[in-house]
Amino acid sequence: MKARATAKYILISPYKARLVADLIRGRKVSEAINILDATPKKASRLIKKVLLSAVANAENNYGLDVDKLFVTGAYINEGPVLKRVWPRAWGRASRILRRMSHITIEVEEKEEKRKRR
Repeated sequence: MKARATAKYILISPYKARLVADLIRGRKVSEAINILDATPKKASRLIKKVLLSAVANAENNYGLDVDKLFVTGAYINEGPVLKRVWPRAWGRASRILRRMSHITIEVEEKEEKRKRR
């Protein structure tokens, strides 16, 4: 059973957030939280919040074991764009695009694979 959490209209560029989401996809939840704690980016703080929400949903709504959860999906979709105008020289104007993201994290209970030595 998959549990998911979504945060919408987050004011961060999807490109910047995808760099962090790629680090945790397919990993164990405890390992993913450690990676997010050690990553010095704004997106890591936002993605960690959504990940903890997905873990809480898995535990409370579906009764899944937290120790066996893996991050099966980490999606960063593009949200709406705020368009701003920045004054430039000679009476011209430049456009500033403030991009938003929709962050979705899916967790699923799996058995951990044993590593052969």
